[in-house]
Amino acid sequence: METIKGHLYDYPKYYDLIFGDDWKAEFDFLQSCFKKHATRKVKKLFEPACGTGRLLIKLAQAGYQVSGNDLNQHAINYCNDRLERFGFPRSAVLGDMSDFKLKKPVDAAFNTINSFRHLPSETAAKNHLKCVADALAPGGLYILGLHLTPTVGEPMQSESWSARRGNLQINSHMQSISTDLKKRNEHLEMTFDVYTPSRQFQLFDTMDYRTYTAPQFKALLKKVPELEVVELYDFMYEMDFTIELDAQTEDVVFILRKK
Repeated sequence: METIKGHLYDYPKYYDLIFGDDWKAEFDFLQSCFKKHATRKVKKLFEPACGTGRLLIKLAQAGYQVSGNDLNQHAINYCNDRLERFGFPRSAVLGDMSDFKLKKPVDAAFNTINSFRHLPSETAAKNHLKCVADALAPGGLYILGLHLTPTVGEPMQSESWSARRGNLQINSHMQSISTDLKKRNEHLEMTFDVYTPSRQFQLFDTMDYRTYTAPQFKALLKKVPELEVVELYDFMYEMDFTIELDAQTEDVVFILRKK
């Protein structure tokens, strides 16, 4: 199979399929969180690092006013083209999730699939949370999902999943190659095996994620006191099943509320 090395984010059609296939669980979870945890009516939404807007389009179709930003122009174009195709404004912009300012406050923001860990430093992470806090109206939510590094037990080393749309099939595999806890860095490899009627090939990419233990993330949150933790869930997105942070916690969704 031919292998193409490059940034997976530069292939928004494939990225959107593999990460957007299970949108319904996240969509339902977000709406349930808005109802349960926000102290204001949620109508305006913002997604930092929105990528292809796999959730933005679904939320727009449900009646929300949506917007987002991302550093990848290919993803932004894909997101806006789809929004426009369905009659919505081209509301995604090229921008840095750690350095942005919205013209008007929103009622909720969300980032559910680890994009936060692309931020390479404590300063960038703190700046991101400050930007989100400034963008939220009082009582609004930031729903943030990420993988923590457990300090007890073996962390999850790989994930594989598949998705299909029409004649397009993609098998995805993500593997943790190395973790340096002193430098707070996890190095990963990710592949998309792409199958179409006329071609088969593999996209190969590497990425670096900043690591967070539970105490490290708690310490970060203390630097942005405008946001309070109101609940914790895992990636099963079950509203009746909340969790507590401990040394074994990996998958966690933080429900943060603007004071």
